[in-house]
Amino acid sequence: MTRDTYLKRSLGTLANRIKESRVLLVGAGGIGCELLKNLLLTGFGEIHLIDLDTIDLSNLNRQFLFRHEHIKKSKALVAKEVAQKFQPSAKIEAYHANIKDSQFDVDWFASFNVVFNALDNLDARRHVNKMCLAADVPLIESGTTGFNGQVQVIKKSKTECYDCNSKEVPKSFPVCTIRSTPSQPIHCIVWAKSYLLPELFGTSETDSEEFDYSADADNAKEIAQLQKEARALQEIRNSMGSIEFTQKVFDKVFKDDINRLRGMEDMWKTRKPPEPLDLQKMEEALESIEPTISSKDQEVWSLAQNLVVFKDSLDRLSKRLKILQDSPDGNSSPILTFDKDDVDTLDFVTASANLRATIFDIERKTKFDTKQMAGNIIPAIATTNAMTAGLCVLQSLKVLKDDYRHAKMVFLERSGARAINSDSLNPPNPNCPICSVTHAKIKIDLERATLNELVGDILRQQIGYGEEFSVNTEQGIIYDPDLEDNLPKKLSELGIKASSFITVVDEDDDPRVNLQLVVVTLESQEQAIVLDKVPGIPRKPKAPTPTPEIEQTNGTSNLGKRKRDADGADIEINYEHPTKRVANGSTTDGDKSNPINLDETAAGAILIDDD
Repeated sequence: MTRDTYLKRSLGTLANRIKESRVLLVGAGGIGCELLKNLLLTGFGEIHLIDLDTIDLSNLNRQFLFRHEHIKKSKALVAKEVAQKFQPSAKIEAYHANIKDSQFDVDWFASFNVVFNALDNLDARRHVNKMCLAADVPLIESGTTGFNGQVQVIKKSKTECYDCNSKEVPKSFPVCTIRSTPSQPIHCIVWAKSYLLPELFGTSETDSEEFDYSADADNAKEIAQLQKEARALQEIRNSMGSIEFTQKVFDKVFKDDINRLRGMEDMWKTRKPPEPLDLQKMEEALESIEPTISSKDQEVWSLAQNLVVFKDSLDRLSKRLKILQDSPDGNSSPILTFDKDDVDTLDFVTASANLRATIFDIERKTKFDTKQMAGNIIPAIATTNAMTAGLCVLQSLKVLKDDYRHAKMVFLERSGARAINSDSLNPPNPNCPICSVTHAKIKIDLERATLNELVGDILRQQIGYGEEFSVNTEQGIIYDPDLEDNLPKKLSELGIKASSFITVVDEDDDPRVNLQLVVVTLESQEQAIVLDKVPGIPRKPKAPTPTPEIEQTNGTSNLGKRKRDADGADIEINYEHPTKRVANGSTTDGDKSNPINLDETAAGAILIDDD
């Protein structure tokens, strides 16, 4: 009997619905590999897989679709090739891209029956959550951290969404995408600690067994590139102690590797490409800087200062390793490992991370901050990923049957009497700024349409807003009654583009819920801006009346009064950027001091995955 026969026996008529379903899987890492395999074996007929990351040696212990010969290749493309063998008849589309790219708009999300999240960072999770709500597509959110995991079903108007509950900053940091497209300081710090330091002074990837190229016999170009990089790394290690060692290390990781990344043009279509560094051009600026700058651990070092510390710490570590190698009583193959209390390795990681951050236009961190962040890397465990992926598929079966009454929030917990616990899905939070909104589609000719046309013709005349409302984008507030300078400006000047979200906040006495307009590009027509359909916008729920406090005074009762602001009104802020305003047509956010928000800790919703 064929595999389909067993599936039909187990799933009944649902098997046909699964086979005809079109699903999206975002992420091809720890959970993603397991989930892709599960979806294929369950009989899903069409799967679209997207991931921007490339395969690293550290992935191989838990991301079972990948092998040593796949290192440095696209996770999504390799996962498609390998997983196809589980179900040759299934259609798999793989994208080596960023899920936030404009090509993946609301209409694209709306083409799927179910979306699965297997991501490793808060920002991307929130983006997919928002897109699925706008497209009215069910989302199955998942994540792991160590032995803990969680699966959550999200459906507009039926369950709470990912943003219904605030996400606290964790005390520890996950292993993120660090090798190709870092976007946060922690990515650069993990790269310096877990890749560059071991490559030079620990267990290098090139010290492992010879690459097995049997599976890639037809890919001669990729094989040649991997062999070339392996030889370059080995040559650098062999030159330790020579006067060329520093130059070779610097050119390899801060120049040659960066130029290779820049050559992947598709990766930089929607983001700024990295800028390589040239050691020889920077030498003159180093003469006035003393190596003792490393003792100033609460100062953000300049580019030149980081280079001085990098060269000095590289020399210190080289001498230490040489002493260990020459010691008659020592290990024949000694290695140096990171210790947050080891000055030499901490200096090296801090300087290396900051040099890489400069290349990718990321905020540099102090040595003190680096010590705190580098000492808190969350472990990833293969069995937790596998169990979580299995639970995702089980919940997806309920989603396909539209049986949200029996869908669950499922937790994996190492402590306690049971390893797997579940709870009923909560209803949407009526005050959530993401899922409590009304969605509508608006078509805009971005080269002609002005903010005045949006405010006057659409919001006031067609939808019926009064005088008190504000218009917000991801950059901040672009209009309110006290900010009318932007009205004559084109919407494109205010940072609005295809697939942007425009949020309208009603501020009348009896306000309606927020309206979220999804921007679609309008082809040349007489009108520059057209509302797809006038939406029905419900009123915001009334706040519950507090129970009055009763004071007994001589047999009479006095009602306690509610505290109010100076104007006698309650204050409610219900949009994402309440303090930012966009003026003079600028959408640049100059504040680069935002904290790293990755996800909740194990005490709350565990929504963290490895890379």
